[in-house]
Amino acid sequence: MKARPRHVALILAAGGSRRLGRPKQLLTRDGETLVHRACRLAMATSPERLLLVTGAFEEQVLAAVADMALEVAHNPDWEQGLATSLTVAAKRLPDSDQPVLILGCDQPALEATHLLALLRAVGDLEHGRRCDHAATRYVDAVGMPALVPASELQRVSVSGDTGLRKILNRLDADAISIIDAAELALDIDTDDDLRSARERGVLDPV
Repeated sequence: MKARPRHVALILAAGGSRRLGRPKQLLTRDGETLVHRACRLAMATSPERLLLVTGAFEEQVLAAVADMALEVAHNPDWEQGLATSLTVAAKRLPDSDQPVLILGCDQPALEATHLLALLRAVGDLEHGRRCDHAATRYVDAVGMPALVPASELQRVSVSGDTGLRKILNRLDADAISIIDAAELALDIDTDDDLRSARERGVLDPV
């Protein structure tokens, strides 16, 4: 059977952090900004390409990853939601079955081992069944980090924050591998999230 192409790692870092009131991309864990950490963890999976989508706070975000070899795509419509970043990324990716590993930079408990587990979860499974998608389940939600074929991004709704989740949730059970990671339910959207992350030791104190 034909070998699968190497994956692309896609980091979504365009958000304006409205509810938090400060750029979550620049929060730190162990002295490292979350956007730099996300790129570093993605790089640890040995992608063919590393693509960072920027939007709000672009100058600061790029300064935070200035030491990294990556591609940058700017999303001018970042205020319209995460799906617009996926649309921007889709224009830089082939319409093919090349796997795309998608992650944000607001899950400070994320580790490279989880990303590698997602990559291992797709491919040719027993009895010749092929699985091209993998996603993370935390509590009762399925979402990022996730792995989808590049062609799937062509079908994401052009606005809002639920486009990718709709794709993942409409798949048949045998078309997607699910990796449980309850700790990734904590993403940084509000001051309460910030306090919880600091209490758990996955974000630096003020």
